[in-house]
Amino acid sequence: MSGHSHWATIKRKKGAADQKRGAMFSKLAKAISLAARTGGGDPDTNIQLKYAIDKAKQSLMPRDNIDRAIKKGTGELTDSAALETVKYEAIGPGGVFILVDCLTDNRNRTASEVRKILELRNARLGSVAWAFEPKGMITLPAEGVNEDQLTELVLEAGAEDLQRSGNVFQVTTAPGDLEAVRRALAEKGVKIESGELTQLAKTPQPVEADVARKLVDLMGELEDHEDVQSVFSNMELSEAVMAEMSRN
Repeated sequence: MSGHSHWATIKRKKGAADQKRGAMFSKLAKAISLAARTGGGDPDTNIQLKYAIDKAKQSLMPRDNIDRAIKKGTGELTDSAALETVKYEAIGPGGVFILVDCLTDNRNRTASEVRKILELRNARLGSVAWAFEPKGMITLPAEGVNEDQLTELVLEAGAEDLQRSGNVFQVTTAPGDLEAVRRALAEKGVKIESGELTQLAKTPQPVEADVARKLVDLMGELEDHEDVQSVFSNMELSEAVMAEMSRN
């Protein structure tokens, strides 16, 4: 799970400034609309919509924006273009594998712009999806938590693994078990920061600090693109590399 946890940790350290870059609310609205279009507008029966709404709330998206996005997806509002999911696979600096999930109303435009970002950052398109597997990921604050007790709780709830990453714990589940595990932990009084479906690398790729910086710049630029929803990689950073990057 290194590629996910290290990138997630770096993004948290970059802080709220990144939340203001690009079109964050536009991205969140796209995800909500697509989920509502494909599974209906009730988050109690549409788990993908629930996750999209939860993510929007975590980013302080106004409730009116959320409601409007749902109505666009269900067809109650007709002023939105049709969205489609597009995935790109790439090989970045250091031979690191990268997956890019997009939502777009113009496939050709998105493809051209994603390719341009990759080329300018010394990356290229390549077949790498085989190196990842879908998982559920629940993030829990680590402060004041007994790791042994938490481990017992998450395993009893049906999770696959628990790892600490900086100031949070990350619980891994099978994709279909994510909501059941999340609910079981919530019922035990465990504070949950987020829950989402993700892609975890089967074999992490260790990189040094100079390559890691290039990858962080590349992945950050990709995530700033208005059509990009998520970026995943198989990069693995040692504690020494993480410490070096934190100093700079």
